[in-house]
Amino acid sequence: MKLTVVGCSGSFPSVESACSSYLVEADDFRLLLDMGNGALGELQRHTGLYDLDAIFLSHLHADHCIDMTAYFVTRYYRHDGGMAPAIPVYGPEGTEERLTAAHGSTPTSDSMSKVFDFHTLKPATFEIGPFSVTTERMRHPVETYGVRLEHEGRTLAYSADTGPCEALHTLAEDADLLLCEASFLHGKEELPDLHLNGREAGEHAARAGVGRLVLTHIPPWTDAQRNVRDAREVYDGPVDVAARGAVYQV
Repeated sequence: MKLTVVGCSGSFPSVESACSSYLVEADDFRLLLDMGNGALGELQRHTGLYDLDAIFLSHLHADHCIDMTAYFVTRYYRHDGGMAPAIPVYGPEGTEERLTAAHGSTPTSDSMSKVFDFHTLKPATFEIGPFSVTTERMRHPVETYGVRLEHEGRTLAYSADTGPCEALHTLAEDADLLLCEASFLHGKEELPDLHLNGREAGEHAARAGVGRLVLTHIPPWTDAQRNVRDAREVYDGPVDVAARGAVYQV
């Protein structure tokens, strides 16, 4: 699997990066995990507008899904060749209604479903293209799903947004790479069931026995390097900070 960081800023775009969005490729299949603020522009550096094969939306906070409204425009009003065919979109219950409301002026109430084939996420194991997919409910104020992707004996886990939880350990167990949010600083923010800090991300990685930890969803006001240091205190494997355009072979 090839993982490309399209965007990795938490809460709002930074001067260096769009919000959460990650392109995962295998066997010529392109799966996008999340499409937050600014992601659609960055995505075009890595693939064509109509070359995605499926989209996974972990939850419906704007910094993970709002550029889907712009992507709707590109597919519904495609300037050459007519409306693009519906692409599978996996998201929590109410995804179609959320995107329709966010766009605000779709031609009809079902316009979104003409270019997006919506599938409702629940804790489950299923297939998306060549990937074996396992989803678990995370600890976050809205319905949120982390995901485990397996392909040809390799595993990538993505935490989405979450506080510490057993479900993350389940998804990350023995993963080759854990893409894990680290929004908070250890000893500073202590809000339950919202986000992880760098130390907590490291603890999850160590307990799950992952091969590499990549910290992401770090807001512009959070010290990313401190989160790296905190993670390394409890996890012996390699730790990176996600950066726009970074590529990992999993």
